[in-house]
Amino acid sequence: MDKKQNLLAWGLLLVLAAIWGSSFILIKKALLVYSAGEVGALRIVSAYLFLLPLALSSFKKIRRKHWVVLISVGFVGSLIPSFLFAIAQTRIPSSVAGILNALTPLFTLILGALLFAQQVVARKFAGVILGFLGCGILIFAGSSGNIGFNAYALLVVLATLFYSINLNLIKFKLAELNARAITSLSLFLVGPVATIYLLFFTGFTGKIGVVEGSYPALGAVALLGILGTAIALILFNQLVKITSPLFTSSVTYIIPIVAVVWGLIDDERLYSGHYLGMIFIITGVYLANKAGK
Repeated sequence: MDKKQNLLAWGLLLVLAAIWGSSFILIKKALLVYSAGEVGALRIVSAYLFLLPLALSSFKKIRRKHWVVLISVGFVGSLIPSFLFAIAQTRIPSSVAGILNALTPLFTLILGALLFAQQVVARKFAGVILGFLGCGILIFAGSSGNIGFNAYALLVVLATLFYSINLNLIKFKLAELNARAITSLSLFLVGPVATIYLLFFTGFTGKIGVVEGSYPALGAVALLGILGTAIALILFNQLVKITSPLFTSSVTYIIPIVAVVWGLIDDERLYSGHYLGMIFIITGVYLANKAGK
């Protein structure tokens, strides 16, 4: 990258970290009124509707070979993780979800090596091991500071695996398309699925204006969808296009810090195990993302 492009890359990285680091607290606020399924679906529906005009104008850019990959990107990069994070945050603090999200670069490295012949040197491998040790610490660090297995944390781990698949698909299978087309069309393909689920399989419509706090919660999830999914994914996909999947996924260095700050503001308590796990994960991501042997 030249100097101008490098500055753009780092600028996009910081903006994305601020947006996505704040998404966990927005999920938490939305869950005060709406179920996890409703929050996950609402997030996708709001992003889908916001980008619908852009999607309709992007059809002419798409070739037949792109459609299967775009459907995959829609499911693994947006729809499924939206539900996984919402379900997980019914049982784990928003700050812990933000910390676990930092596993994305490690899965990106592993999948890049397994599926796309990316080289993994010893330092990167050590980073992967360290990161997953941190993941294990967080999974067994209870919300009250006691040691206990929390299966809901594994849902976030699964979501990060899906994110890493998405990263590699965009970089290696959709190189011909721009970020706006990828984002809008992938959401266009999964938006109707989320809409049908929301309207016919949840009690969402019966809560608006009836349940106390329904409008602020709806605002939180709409902001999450428009800013945290639609706009952020365009920025994210653009970052993938101008850098590497591993550099792009390193946005998760900063996301945990933003998520933890929001959690502390909202009176969440973190214990020594949580901080230790975060240190292990971020150190592991640093080693995995560092150039050289």
